[in-house]
Amino acid sequence: MTVCVVLVAQALTLDQLRADSAGRPNLVLILADDLGYGDVGFHGSTEVRTPNLDRLASEGLMMTQMRANCTVCSPTRAAILTGIYADRAGVPGVIRTKPENSWGYLKPGLPTLADRLGEAGYHTGIVGKWHLGLTAENHPCRRGFDHFHGFLGDMMDDYYTHRREGFNYMRLNETEIEPTGHATELFTQWAIDYMKEQSGAPEKPFFLYLAYNAPHFPIQPPEEWFQKVRNRDPELTEARAKNVAFVEHLDDQIGVLLKRMDELGLRDNTLLVFTSDNGGSLPHSQNNDPWRDGKQSHYDGGLKVPYVVRYPGKVKAGSQSDYQGLNFDSFATFLQYGGVRTPDDINAVGLKEHFEGGPAPDSDRELYFVRREGGAAYVGHAYHALIRGKWKLMQNDPFSPLQLFDLENDPQETTNVIDGNRQVAMSMKKALAGHIQIGGHTAWQGPRDE
Repeated sequence: MTVCVVLVAQALTLDQLRADSAGRPNLVLILADDLGYGDVGFHGSTEVRTPNLDRLASEGLMMTQMRANCTVCSPTRAAILTGIYADRAGVPGVIRTKPENSWGYLKPGLPTLADRLGEAGYHTGIVGKWHLGLTAENHPCRRGFDHFHGFLGDMMDDYYTHRREGFNYMRLNETEIEPTGHATELFTQWAIDYMKEQSGAPEKPFFLYLAYNAPHFPIQPPEEWFQKVRNRDPELTEARAKNVAFVEHLDDQIGVLLKRMDELGLRDNTLLVFTSDNGGSLPHSQNNDPWRDGKQSHYDGGLKVPYVVRYPGKVKAGSQSDYQGLNFDSFATFLQYGGVRTPDDINAVGLKEHFEGGPAPDSDRELYFVRREGGAAYVGHAYHALIRGKWKLMQNDPFSPLQLFDLENDPQETTNVIDGNRQVAMSMKKALAGHIQIGGHTAWQGPRDE
């Protein structure tokens, strides 16, 4: 296996790292892209068949009320990898190919989960979608990862040609590559290759971040998968059938991965988390039931995501939790399992004790959301949301009034109750302003090319 360029000296000797790593689990984070809450069997879907994800949920803990950190891709990924809110990481919006339509720049020098676990003796690998910068200084190999095999950019224009706006962003570490095949299948095989390589060194645990592009549009399942769904459910529209097939193909590939993990003897000593970066896209026939709306929206259809944890012998099989957390809590939790002290300056909350049957953290914790975007609807401005207990203050574009919802009595967010709860709204507006001020300390544009 080729490796990323080492840019900094290791603080510990190899012997020290191995001694420090003994007994700690491997850590695997699987991130789907735009997977709707209602598009998995374990959340009750009768259209989409996801036997492998359903089995994964039955073998561990299903978190039914987890939310993504943002309604779109890059900010959630920045939050997951840094443990802080997306604007504080420099990524309040989507990072794109063209600078004039790019709304984030990962903060220089900010330690990532890979940095922190690597310093503690883990080998760190990312397979799949990066979407946190195309420039050399923000390449995964320069942000803590020992190994990168995947796609630097945002969405693929085609799952077989792997291009974005004519550019090839497929890389093996820092080398441009030209693989053939469907991206979902490629990423699965590359993840298996990585785990196989690491399983040969059991004295050194690994952290694998497997970030699929699927089921992000273009909705492009292999033809045989599409035809299978069309034959099974002819009443589905073509668009819906394609999405169902796309998710089922992803589920199949995750099944391939899980089977290979078992064959490599990795099941019992690996903490695995599966989730999505935001809700499904309604214009692309994805489903977020029972929640309102979808991707790009601060209604819960854009935020609530599947979240499953498996760690045999530690996390009880078949368990569920309704704790309201954010998927960047994976950051703090992985540090706990890796034996790394949780930094004081992060916003993520460690859930190790709760995963293993202990009490949930403080239920009144504030959850903050931000998204910045261009185009006529946003004009480069940001819009926000804040959840505190049962209350949710939010807007879905920068120019609309804030709304307030009582999630305990109105989980589908049908009735704006701000007029009858002015004191609650004022308190939450003040708190929201404080979050925005903190985020304002971090630049979200990179150095200008003069």
